[in-house]
Amino acid sequence: MAIRAPLNDATAASSLDFMRRSVLFHELDDQQLDSIIRHTQLTCLEEGQVLFEQQRPAHEIFMLKSGQIKLARISPEGHEKVIDLISPGNTFAEAIMFSKKQLYPVTATALLESEVLCFDTSTYAGILHQSTDACFAVMAQMSRRLHWQIAELDRLTLHNAAFRVVAYLLDHLPSTHLASAEFQLDAPKHVIASRLSITPETLSRTFAKLSRDGYITIEENSVR
Repeated sequence: MAIRAPLNDATAASSLDFMRRSVLFHELDDQQLDSIIRHTQLTCLEEGQVLFEQQRPAHEIFMLKSGQIKLARISPEGHEKVIDLISPGNTFAEAIMFSKKQLYPVTATALLESEVLCFDTSTYAGILHQSTDACFAVMAQMSRRLHWQIAELDRLTLHNAAFRVVAYLLDHLPSTHLASAEFQLDAPKHVIASRLSITPETLSRTFAKLSRDGYITIEENSVR
């Protein structure tokens, strides 16, 4: 498991700037943020290193500073289903604060070298008891996640593999481009396949068909 280290003056300052841009923290005052920072730790993960494991006791929520984190469910037979890919600036595992049985529902693994801020749940929960604005910020975050999950269920149950792949590509298209654009796939192809609930072979066939039909050009991990 990953080793946590307390924040020093430099990492605390940079983390505070990062946190202020998050919906979970931007409604907090300086005193509340200071309380959280004093109970926050930083962990640096190597590629493939596990941050936390499914069904282990949960005492922290997290924010990714750099790198990429994969959240996945592991079946009793050892099969993996990728639930989400976390990018820098995003928080995760917030819902455990409101669960009576505080266990992580997924396993979090670094896909790249990553820096993660680890927040003590009891400290943050204590602030929620004091701040209506903070409570509404968390509710807003939970609402966004719920709407995202509903859309995700729609994609995975009502649409075929080609639709899921096209939707995934469109989600990663830079918003500033109205015509064609080039971008890098943000994860290994077998991870993307698991994220879309299809096999790697189906993903490869779908990419090949989209390429033959002239919709995309793909080379290694570059898509146009």
